[in-house]
Amino acid sequence: MSNLRCYSLLDKLCMNVDEALRTMCGATQTAMREYPAREISEVDLTAEQRNTSASLMRINHAGEVCAQALYHSQSFFSRNESIRQHMQQAAKEEGDHLAWCQTRLIELGSHTSYLNPMWYAGSFAIGLAAGLMGDRWSLGFVAETENQVVKHLENHFTLLPENDKKSLKILHQMHEDEAKHREDAIQSGASVLPVFIKKLMSLTSKVMVKTAFWI
Repeated sequence: MSNLRCYSLLDKLCMNVDEALRTMCGATQTAMREYPAREISEVDLTAEQRNTSASLMRINHAGEVCAQALYHSQSFFSRNESIRQHMQQAAKEEGDHLAWCQTRLIELGSHTSYLNPMWYAGSFAIGLAAGLMGDRWSLGFVAETENQVVKHLENHFTLLPENDKKSLKILHQMHEDEAKHREDAIQSGASVLPVFIKKLMSLTSKVMVKTAFWI
């Protein structure tokens, strides 16, 4: 007899509500990897440098909230068990990023974005739409999302205060992971998204970045 449980629609809805609440409360599932900046000593940052680092890490934390929502919603509608498991594993690795960013924000004496519930809800809706389009298009959204995140992180490398080695170490590990998720999605058969969808995704990302920088 198979030990695999077949979840009903209600079961899946309850699990997604649980995942959303965990994300908002900082208790999301993770891959349990070590905090990348654990062994790096904290240095004295000026008030301006500390605010800059905190604002950038708040943006990255908000981005990881969005990533959780995208992966959770897309795995909800995936028709392929292998792809669904891939999405779930990627979500756990993104959960590490979420925890790392939150830890760094605490170290910097700052807070996560107050608009995180809105970022999660909007990204979950986008993920559901992508999931309904089929696995290849869903993977296409993953690949393009990760592609934009990689570029966004590379920009942050230059914006962080030069002596904030802890934040930089975290972002470098995130960059490596995001690039891997992009390549995994492409190798799994991601469809290339139309240009107008890529531009719309980029515009949405810019709104989130500019807002999360302050709020």
